[in-house]
Amino acid sequence: MTRRIGTALTGLIVLLAISGPFLAGSPTRTVGPPFSSATGFLGTDFLGRDVLARVLSGGQSVLLYAGAATVLAYLGGIIIGLVSGYFGSWPDGVLMRGVDVLLSFPSLVFLLLFATAFGRGIASVVIATAVIQLPAVARIVRTAALEQATRGYVEAAVLRGERAAAVIAREILPNITRPISADLGLRFTWSVLLIASVNFLGLGLQPPAADWGLMVAENRAGMHLELNPMAVLAPAFMLGVLTVAINLVSDALAGDGR
Repeated sequence: MTRRIGTALTGLIVLLAISGPFLAGSPTRTVGPPFSSATGFLGTDFLGRDVLARVLSGGQSVLLYAGAATVLAYLGGIIIGLVSGYFGSWPDGVLMRGVDVLLSFPSLVFLLLFATAFGRGIASVVIATAVIQLPAVARIVRTAALEQATRGYVEAAVLRGERAAAVIAREILPNITRPISADLGLRFTWSVLLIASVNFLGLGLQPPAADWGLMVAENRAGMHLELNPMAVLAPAFMLGVLTVAINLVSDALAGDGR
């Protein structure tokens, strides 16, 4: 049941992100006075733009950049974790010490330092988010690989003379997909929240881009009831629904899958 609810909510958000820009009007066109709750379904933002149009258009950037950061994190984390877990010895020591160094940095501080060093922009934010997520992925994959490396079918493959790459790809990797799948939702959620936080601080996407995190930052002055709090509440609600939906699916995969 949990998985069904999470999957339905996630599918709805993805469908909205894909079709939203085609359903909405221009997210940059001024349609009324600033922070007007009487204009349009959700009112207007601080520049008089239609909040509904910007909410419908803002999901693509959230899914695209959070998804890209998560994929990059998993590409690096799976390679490091498999090599460390299968070979052990000095490769394990060297790789895990590097992972420990990355884990020692607070996430948001690392993002801010990375953005300062390499300049503002969503590309820097995506790369930094992937680097932040990589250590946790590597540790999970390493633990799972260590467990599989002692199994009989792995030892049999080694005795047959198969190369290490083939053993890892054919025997170990297919058997650790469950813990990886269970962790995927958590990594994606963290990517969404981290990128939204950096966009909120103005170091990621720049105006006039329609993005849920950026919308919260731009319109926080409109939270007064006499203005239009929906300019903040609507994108914040969408971010909340997305993270809850992904976590429901992740929890179902980690548990009994129902």
